[in-house]
Amino acid sequence: MYKMMTPGPTMVADSVMQARSRIFGNPDVDKDFCEEYHTLCRELGELLHTENEVYILGGEGILALEAACASLTEPGDRVLVIDNGIFGRGFADFVRIYGGDPVLYTVDYHRPVDVMELSRYLEKDHDFAYATLVHCDTPSGVLNDMKEICPLLKKYGILTVVDSVSAMFGEELCVDDWQIDIVCGGSQKALSAPPGLAFVSVSKEAFRVMKGRKTPIASFYCNILMFENYYRDKWFPYTMPISDIYGMAEAVRIVREDSGRLERHQRIARAVRFAVQEGGLSLYLDYGDAATVTVVRVPEGLTDTAIIETMKENYGILISGCFDVLAGKVFRLGHMGQSANIDDVRQMLAALTDTLNSLGFTCRCRMDEVFMRNLQ
Repeated sequence: MYKMMTPGPTMVADSVMQARSRIFGNPDVDKDFCEEYHTLCRELGELLHTENEVYILGGEGILALEAACASLTEPGDRVLVIDNGIFGRGFADFVRIYGGDPVLYTVDYHRPVDVMELSRYLEKDHDFAYATLVHCDTPSGVLNDMKEICPLLKKYGILTVVDSVSAMFGEELCVDDWQIDIVCGGSQKALSAPPGLAFVSVSKEAFRVMKGRKTPIASFYCNILMFENYYRDKWFPYTMPISDIYGMAEAVRIVREDSGRLERHQRIARAVRFAVQEGGLSLYLDYGDAATVTVVRVPEGLTDTAIIETMKENYGILISGCFDVLAGKVFRLGHMGQSANIDDVRQMLAALTDTLNSLGFTCRCRMDEVFMRNLQ
């Protein structure tokens, strides 16, 4: 088996796996499970700094994104899709599927959204039902400033849908203070539970819009309103993946007790980026990197496949490449959740140094040693 140092899924604590092995009952009729689910949703809300309702959905993190778009989009709605990354652009597909008209605000993929430029754009055009944006766009690792962007959108009465799947729990996220109507998360990133669960927090205004639709929501599985009265009625719209939820509950407990997690993510991320540049590699982004992933340009003469396969086969460490417009151009080093620890990151950088040297790229230093010297 290999150590996963990818930007999700991440390594999972043994206690999370043990929690998933609990004997379970029937989640459709077991009121005790409904109480456990409800408690877990409230704990997630506390971590997200929101009083809004939180719902856990049975599906990978992308389900949360589609459910938000399915539940809000009516035919003909103009939706602002803030696009400075592959996942940012991808929201447009969900908007189209449900009959909306995605209007892409496309800017440079090498840097975060410029809030002043967005403000000037909105002065001229702000007739949108809602806007979609990505907190950390994982393919490039860019971190967008939700604290500034979401209040700007709300100034014009635009609902906000935020994909924070790859940022939350590794980056600060204050849903209520930042005026986020729907925030989307997943189990397999910095939360460090296995893939298979998504979750959303939903504001009262977003509920009002969903309930006031002129047309029915064109989905059952992606209909957030189906969960609205689950606790009152002690009823779920489909059979919940109870073992996955037991595992998530343990992962949430670990995060709640880890008071230094945000600072540790920042410290490790800074040291990783310094080390790879000292080693002679180039970062993909100009600036604005998230603390959960570092994206590195593939050195000339090498391939991402050769780097990834050599690290996995020779050193038992898995990193990842990319896809879409970044396919073959970059490789990605994950340092999120359980993987954001000094020893695992040191091993990853040691393996990367040896791998690159063996493939013909001579590193200017031992990146693992530089990493250790620059942890601050």
